[in-house]
Amino acid sequence: MSQQEGQNKTSKIVVLNYDPTWPMYFETLRAKIWPHVSDLCLGFEHIGSTAVPGLAAKPIIDVDLIVADEAAASQVIARLKPLGYVHRGELGVAGRHAFFEPPSRPPHHLYVCIEGSLGLRNHLTLRDHLRRHPAAVQGYAMLKRLLAIHHSENIEAYVDGKTSFIVEILSQYDLLND
Repeated sequence: MSQQEGQNKTSKIVVLNYDPTWPMYFETLRAKIWPHVSDLCLGFEHIGSTAVPGLAAKPIIDVDLIVADEAAASQVIARLKPLGYVHRGELGVAGRHAFFEPPSRPPHHLYVCIEGSLGLRNHLTLRDHLRRHPAAVQGYAMLKRLLAIHHSENIEAYVDGKTSFIVEILSQYDLLND
């Protein structure tokens, strides 16, 4: 989401069928970002719905950069600034730093996550669960399409509508709280 889109809460929400080019867009982002931070990071993960084959999604790539600790996170945040990323803070999720993306393509959400943090564990667990459970993929896709229709211009309602589905999955892994 660009800085402008992040401030515009009335952007139309569009959920598309899975696009097999999404992993290629993720690799494009890796090629642009990884060389600048690889010495400080433990990993570069494609997360979110675009990382799950067959899952309908908003066409926005979600990326987690994994770091060992807050000191490394601070250094990565500083290195991302010249690339056009604007640090938004943790936004209520300890150990997960969010950014406004630079005005470039593909559209994406970038996070710097502390290894072992609840936010990172939730991202990876949800992605991995969906990759292993095709029935959950179908149910989640249907839910997201319905939410996009009913809340096409209200991202908060769209996100809130997905919460119980996500919580149900994460509760199976005891990951809701630290």
